[in-house]
This record gives sequence, C-alpha cells and structure tokens, in this order.
Amino acid sequence: MSSQNPVFIPGPTNMPEELRKACDIPTLDHRSPAFARLFKPAVAGVRRVLNLHGGEVFLLPTTGTGGWEAAISNTLSPGDTVLAARFGMFSHRWIDMCQRHRLHVEVLETPWGQGAPLARIEAALKADRDHQIKAVLATHNETATGVRSDIAGLRRAMDAAGHPALLLVDGVSSVGSMPFDMAGWGVDIAVAGSQKGFMLPAGLAILGVSDKALAAMAGARLPRTFFDFADQIRTNAAGGYPYTPPVGLIAGLARSIEMLEEEGLEAVYARHHRLAEGVRRAVAAWGMTPCAASPELYSETITAVVVPEGCNGTDLVQLAAKKYGVAFGVGLGEVAGKVFRIGHLGMLTEVMVLAGLATAEMCMADLGWPVRLGSGVAAAQDYYRSSAPAMALAA
Repeated sequence: MSSQNPVFIPGPTNMPEELRKACDIPTLDHRSPAFARLFKPAVAGVRRVLNLHGGEVFLLPTTGTGGWEAAISNTLSPGDTVLAARFGMFSHRWIDMCQRHRLHVEVLETPWGQGAPLARIEAALKADRDHQIKAVLATHNETATGVRSDIAGLRRAMDAAGHPALLLVDGVSSVGSMPFDMAGWGVDIAVAGSQKGFMLPAGLAILGVSDKALAAMAGARLPRTFFDFADQIRTNAAGGYPYTPPVGLIAGLARSIEMLEEEGLEAVYARHHRLAEGVRRAVAAWGMTPCAASPELYSETITAVVVPEGCNGTDLVQLAAKKYGVAFGVGLGEVAGKVFRIGHLGMLTEVMVLAGLATAEMCMADLGWPVRLGSGVAAAQDYYRSSAPAMALAA
C-alpha cells in the first residue's frame, strides 16, 4: 500500500507532517521541568476541546479501550449495575468489558443503524427507584455503523428521570472532529484517543473526568493499578507521571491542539460536516444508503455504506487495498460484509475525499457492482463547489 495515498478508515487517521515532526523529539527526562512544559499545555488544551469545567484530564499510555477500562475501574465496584445500549461493535465491546469486570449490565438491545434509545434509557432509569444503576454508558459516535447519538438528549433523559447515575461517554471517534460539550451535556467521563481527531499515532487514551466521577473513586473497589486515577493526580499536578510517559505523543498532542485551535474548533467541525455531506451525496448518487437509519443520526467522521444485494463490502475493501493501495474500513459484527466504511476525519480535505470516492467507484466497477463511474464523484464535487468556505473562495 503506497504511503502517499491517504487512508479512509475511521482511525488511525492521516498524520500531518507537522505532527510527525512534533512527536519526533530527543529523549528528555520525564521528571524534569522540560517535560512539564510539554505536558501542562497538552492537558490544558484537552480541557478546552472537551469543554471540561473542574475535574481532571488524564493522558494514559494506552488506546481508547484502555480508557474505557480506566473509566469503569476507577468509579465502580464488583456487582454494580450499569445501563448500556448495544447498537454497534464498539458499544458491544464496552458492554463485554463491563461483564468481564463482574459488573451487572442492563443491556438495551437496539438495531444496528440506530443510536442510543433515549426513551428506553429514561424508562429504565425511572424504574430503578432504588438507584441500583451506578452508571450509564454511551457511545457518542458508533464507528461500526456511522451513527451519532444525542448525548445532550441523553443527559435530559437522565435528568427527567431524576437519576444520580454517572454518565460515561465513548468519544473516541468524535472528540476533535465533532462538537463535544462535557460541561453542557453533564458528561462525567469522556474517553478519546490520540489516533482519531487528534491526528496522532495510537497510544494515548485521553480522558476528561468530572468532579462527580472523581468523588466516586472513594467507594470504587474494582482493581486498578496502571490506570489508577489517584496515582495520576498525585504526580500530574507537578507535571509528572507515576511511571514513564509517552513523551513524544504528549508533545504531539500539545501541537495537535494548537493546530485545531489555529483552524478554529467551529471551523474544524464545519469542515468535517462538509466532508461528510459530500460523501453522503456520493453514496446517494450510487443508489446506496448510509447504515445510519436517519439523517439526524449521521456521523460526521465515518459513513458506513450499505452495499447492494448480492454484493460484499469486504470484497471492495480488499480490492482497494490490493489494486489501488487505498484503505477503507470493513463492516464489523452484525454488518460484516453488508457495508464498507469511509472514514472522513482528521487531516482531510475535499480533494482528498474526492480521491477516495473515485477509488471506491473504480472498485465497484471492477467488481461488477451497478455503478456509473463518476456519478458519486460528480455529486460530491457539486456539493463541495457550492459549500466552499469563504476563506477558500477568497484564496
């Protein structure tokens, strides 16, 4: 696969040369003031991106999965009840993790292609009069299906039920690419990763933790060592770590946030919407549909394209990699073979997206799928031409 071709998977994402250089630093003493000068701006920047008021930011040397484990192990105890909807592979994996940690999970089975079922969650919380449910787990952006859930609406449902449960949110494929409002949405723990909207290599789980979640640590009895927030708090305050940190990634994160803020977060979100809408226009021109069941569920970072009857999405992904050196995402779990996934997040432009759409069309034609070459590309071009931001037009 050519290193010159952009990837169209939902992460790891394309890495700007500037961030590659920011991560490439000489060895330095991670217990020195030099490390603190890298670490503290990264933490402050994450706080701004998440809109976290109070609480703590933790940068853990792991991936999003490790971030999930840190979230539950620091706030819950064996036998605690948590509430979660299963509507995609990543919500499923979080449920599986909780079960392996001997938590009792009330699972709301939901069709893949739908988002978090707010009315059913509210009803379950209202029925829990003794407040046995200690946490509600939510996947903001379900990467397997290209579905965005309404976290603000989920907070309203929890408030309507008058329930004190913690709200733990997987924002791995949304934070840094789509609006995320910890304070406004009342999120208690948000989990993100370095390899998605932050455009870095995998290796950092990025967590925002509210004061309420920190208070829950006092009674939490799930075992934890490497992911213990208490150890992080004791050392992070001085710009240090309880163990050896990934210095290069933290340096890259600080620069990544500078780049996002130089573009402007609202402009970043608008760019992702524009790229995503162009992809959706292409999908419609192909005579296909997103896996997401309705427009309000559409993700701005990933589109899972439902393939025609008799076709296999995995065939397209494999052919694209072998023949054209381009990476798309395969379908996962219940939608394996039924979809292929186009990632459109991170370091991407309209021109790069058009290249991905053209490659997908060539693969469809090679496989004998019913597609007219150029149809999706033209639909995306029409949209991008009419929606170009004022700065691009001025240039």
